[in-house]
Amino acid sequence: MSYQRIDRISEEVRREVDAIIREELSDPRIDGTFSITRADVAGDLRYAKIYVSVLEDDKREPLMQALKSAAGYIRRSLGRRMIIRYSPELSFISDRNIAYGVHIASLLADAAGTGEEHEQRDEETT
Repeated sequence: MSYQRIDRISEEVRREVDAIIREELSDPRIDGTFSITRADVAGDLRYAKIYVSVLEDDKREPLMQALKSAAGYIRRSLGRRMIIRYSPELSFISDRNIAYGVHIASLLADAAGTGEEHEQRDEETT
């Protein structure tokens, strides 16, 4: 199977899993700011790794547990929504991209603020 087809299927799986989680699941543990960052579908379409990024650290573990316990339901719904040979077995993996991006953005903002303070002090002394 071509890599382009696998990439298209992976992106479609990512979109559909995200829609299923947001629209169909009503578990109270699924809360907070999260994103399905990517899906890696195996070449034979039997397995898919779903990467989930959660912004709040305290909500990460309950959300991942809820997704792991609902994996069968999500797989069944995915099979109804997509027309592919196999409905892949889903495994959810915690991805810290959003939190890392926010951390880097805050560090850059702090560094930019510190740079402005140094420039102001240099102007005042001259």
